[in-house]
Amino acid sequence: ADGAKSLGGFGAIGSLFPQTWDWHAFWMMTAFLSIILAFMNILPIPALDGGHVLFLLYEIITRRKPSENFLIKAEYVGITVLILLMVVANLNDILRWIGVM
Repeated sequence: ADGAKSLGGFGAIGSLFPQTWDWHAFWMMTAFLSIILAFMNILPIPALDGGHVLFLLYEIITRRKPSENFLIKAEYVGITVLILLMVVANLNDILRWIGVM
């Protein structure tokens, strides 16, 4: 449960930047966010690139392609997981902002 509480959305990202403008801090934070997005993209969630790699590995190992119906359902599950993560992250930001967390 502590991991879910530490999840943050747009508000958490905005709070990472310093109060006073600093070009070095700005570019360092931008690079950090880019690395985080790259890492998230390679996670084996079907709607992301990592999910596509997972299905390609399955195809290489078994020498047969998953059915289109399965791929479509997996994409729906992946998108649902991503949307739920975004909702939880932004809800955590709102709860922190009003002082509940």
